[in-house]
Amino acid sequence: MHEIEALRRALTAQLLQAGRQWRRVAERELEVLGISEACAAPLLWTHRLGGGVRQVTLASYVGIEGPSLVRLLDQLTTSGLIERRDDPTDRRAKTIWLTAAGERLAARIEDLLTEVRSRVLAGVSASDLEAALRVLKLFDDSPVPVAEEVSS
Repeated sequence: MHEIEALRRALTAQLLQAGRQWRRVAERELEVLGISEACAAPLLWTHRLGGGVRQVTLASYVGIEGPSLVRLLDQLTTSGLIERRDDPTDRRAKTIWLTAAGERLAARIEDLLTEVRSRVLAGVSASDLEAALRVLKLFDDSPVPVAEEVSS
């Protein structure tokens, strides 16, 4: 195997491992706030994107399919952290809004994860972080279609 292919293989394998490890770390740290990593993700993205985000947009940012997001949103609604509202521009669509309690919890989660990232990435320089982000962005910008685009 050529050196570049070995490096590409190692990078993609490490991506998967790092993603799993980050989720485990986040899950463990979020226990103190009484929320799972799965429920924290749509809460955080709604906070970051601002109120009124459409469910389909939120699913894309969270990285899950619509039906999986609906189950998480049901839990967040029952917990009093979000509300679903009709989209004024499309009666078929719903928008997601944080309640006051949801805003407070999202801010606490952001603070907690900022502290965790600081610990986990303490020895990584800004230039290394920038280089890693440039490489990861190539996956988003890749002209190679993802499987769901190929099958449609």
